[in-house]
Amino acid sequence: SVFEHGRRKGWATVNPCKLAEYPESDTEAEIRFLTDDELGRLLAAVPDDDLGVVERPMYLMAAMSGLRQGELLALRWLDVDWLASRVRVRQNFVRGQFGTPKSKRSTRSVPLALRVARELEALSSRTPFAADEDLVFAHPHTGKPVDRSKRVMRYKRALRRGGVREVRFHDLRHTFGTRCAATGVPMRTLQEWMGHRDFKTTL
Repeated sequence: SVFEHGRRKGWATVNPCKLAEYPESDTEAEIRFLTDDELGRLLAAVPDDDLGVVERPMYLMAAMSGLRQGELLALRWLDVDWLASRVRVRQNFVRGQFGTPKSKRSTRSVPLALRVARELEALSSRTPFAADEDLVFAHPHTGKPVDRSKRVMRYKRALRRGGVREVRFHDLRHTFGTRCAATGVPMRTLQEWMGHRDFKTTL
């Protein structure tokens, strides 16, 4: 892309990257998702401590809404539309900074499953941070996003405790996409829900 930009500007005459060969990739190997049983074991393995009260609904919502981790961390209570059973994705939290989603399509509205709504209601009744502008998945003592290293460590620990194969947090998002596709949700609808800019990514 840099060379193509330079070529259009007249700074370069050719794009030498055009001659590069792409490495072969196994797309199927990259798409991992949890079965119902694995998701249940993961949720059951989350400890019943202060952070666990926040983590359990966050893992469930990731697997049943398709939100990215950064979108979950930036979600505020005012983004949860209880009456319409929708969640509005307006922000993300990446590298310690709040910002807008990476593309226009990422700003979207996704369905709020009844099971997730119940978990969020339970969380809102237990957290001291339940005002409209407060973060839904805030640290229970500070009201801010949980430290990244602690998030990763606790997620992996819950997987091990539940006897679930190691999958990335992002694979919870794949779980949502795979389930929707399996139940016949149209690809265009799924593309909107997942905030994919490119239809090929959804496929």
